[in-house]
Amino acid sequence: MADAALTARIYPSVSDIAQADWDRLAGTANPFVSHDFLATMEDSGSVGPGTGWQSAPLVLEDDAGRLLGAMPSYLKHHSQGEYVFDHAWADAFMRAGGSYYPKLQISAPFTPATGPRLLVGDPAHALPLLRAAEQLVANNGWSSAHATFVEPEQVPLFAQAGWLEREDIQFHWSNRGYASFDDFLSTLTSRKRKELRKERRAANEGIRVEALGGADIRPEHWDAFWLFYQDTGARKWGTPYLTRTAFDLLGERMGDRILLLLAYKDDAPIAGALNLIGEDALYGRYWGCLADKPFLHFELCYYRAIDAAIERGLKRVEAGAQGGHKMARGYEPVATTSMHYIADPGFRSAVGEFLEAERRGVALDRQYLSRRMPFRKD
Repeated sequence: MADAALTARIYPSVSDIAQADWDRLAGTANPFVSHDFLATMEDSGSVGPGTGWQSAPLVLEDDAGRLLGAMPSYLKHHSQGEYVFDHAWADAFMRAGGSYYPKLQISAPFTPATGPRLLVGDPAHALPLLRAAEQLVANNGWSSAHATFVEPEQVPLFAQAGWLEREDIQFHWSNRGYASFDDFLSTLTSRKRKELRKERRAANEGIRVEALGGADIRPEHWDAFWLFYQDTGARKWGTPYLTRTAFDLLGERMGDRILLLLAYKDDAPIAGALNLIGEDALYGRYWGCLADKPFLHFELCYYRAIDAAIERGLKRVEAGAQGGHKMARGYEPVATTSMHYIADPGFRSAVGEFLEAERRGVALDRQYLSRRMPFRKD
């Protein structure tokens, strides 16, 4: 697509784009849209042939070939690893005689963390980039394009282009200037303070926890964590999305943005939690445990994450998708947003009606959940 001096094109992979050019647009706030993370997904085989994720970064260039905008986008042949569920849409579209797949997915693979999806230095380049995505869908006869976990500041850009809005709920912890974990506990009801302290004591009894990052993460640490990750993946979604190589590459390329927590019992690792560090948030990504230890999941994934956020002065902890049990640990319900372009007018109208009703229900759910938070009423 060409418009005046702008040209949109698809690259075979993020790795084919100069890292400095990509990161100039992506910025440093969110680790999941960085060149390092996206190229790691490709280079490790976590996305690519046989995965249902075909890397297809869409970029906007000027007449000199300078990168003005980009989307982390993928041609998807299924709806796995997205955490915004459109399986019912796919079923309805196919029952009506259409082919829902492939579709264009604009996201950080396997990552339900809010972030920028339009990587633009100038907001004026957002609309041409979105129109290019729509044209790509039309030219190839694809059903749709989907941008998931869009940061709030970019939602209006998609809305102005006419994309459909969908909301869901996650549970995030907010740092209100706490000096310590006990400072945070003081905002909870007395009963909840006692419960959380009891959980932490029980979780830490008989174990030690190492917090690792950068060069301190050695291959044996990743070997241990790989076992934890496989166990959780096999129980939750069948086949783990990331390959073993992905963890080595993440450590090599993004070690300074990783917080790996490993729990040991008698010098043997029994559980772990992997976090990535942004400029203002700690992102909990993966967890696993090979021993039955009460409350250890809460300790490694929620309480230690709060400790780390307070220590680093981060504004929030995003502990992943779903999980109403996080509320009892001080994680509050927040809205997450995805934006959708449906090519077929009739199907688009039906999806739009569904989303309008769904948004009302989500808003009511969030209000109900907010009233059930364990904070003191004063």
